[in-house]
Amino acid sequence: MNIIGVDDRKPIVVMLEKMLENIDPEGEHRFYTQPLKVLEELDKPVDVAFLDVEMPEMNGVELAKKILERFPDCNIIFLTGHTEYMSSAFDIHASSYILKPFSQDKIEQALLHRRYRTPDMSDRPLRVQCFGSFEVFVKGEPMRFKRQKSKETLAFLIDRRGRVCDMETLVCNIEPGRPFDEAAKSSIRVYIGDLMVSFFKVGIERLIIKAQGGFAVNTALLDCDYYRYLSGDPYSISKYNGEYMTQYSFAEHTRALLEMRFYENMGL
Repeated sequence: MNIIGVDDRKPIVVMLEKMLENIDPEGEHRFYTQPLKVLEELDKPVDVAFLDVEMPEMNGVELAKKILERFPDCNIIFLTGHTEYMSSAFDIHASSYILKPFSQDKIEQALLHRRYRTPDMSDRPLRVQCFGSFEVFVKGEPMRFKRQKSKETLAFLIDRRGRVCDMETLVCNIEPGRPFDEAAKSSIRVYIGDLMVSFFKVGIERLIIKAQGGFAVNTALLDCDYYRYLSGDPYSISKYNGEYMTQYSFAEHTRALLEMRFYENMGL
């Protein structure tokens, strides 16, 4: 799971980090002692947010509301030594409310009984093939793209797994060697526009998300072999043959990481 933990007391953050390493060893966890720093780095969907309530700069309830504005399906779990905030937690439909001092068992139970869970990928409208060449399917039929660069832009956003990519990052990877100028940025806008129109026509809206001066892909709409592989799905692991988005040079870094993961899975 993608989890963040926020508490202005460093020892609490360290303790939570150790507990989550035991409970969710394959997950991606980030921890903060400054609430405003969370909002600066909130660049992709979060499954669970463990939040202290009383913090300087911004309290946990206010921070929860900001997180939910961006990611409505995030599970908010409050960690606090005070019971008087429970009504506020209920108002924002928090997943759980844990009183300090807390134990690893309490954290694990809160995760097991979280309100929102990642839906079965098989129910998602868009199937994406990343192993081998990159291809996209809607209702079993290959997706056609107006421009190959538009397709490559989508591939890059999928490779980034929901992270927001700014214009400079997109130009550097989709138009390598091209100066980062208004003409280059205009090209990226054209590719993004192509994608928005193409998916609107097949009834899939909000696949491309504009946020924080950049763009991201809504991973909740994708059934993707790459994402299944990372989640530990045995079938996807068995289907990986060392090839990943073979037509795109930007995929080389991820390809190397997948290779390492493959040997780890094989116990080599």
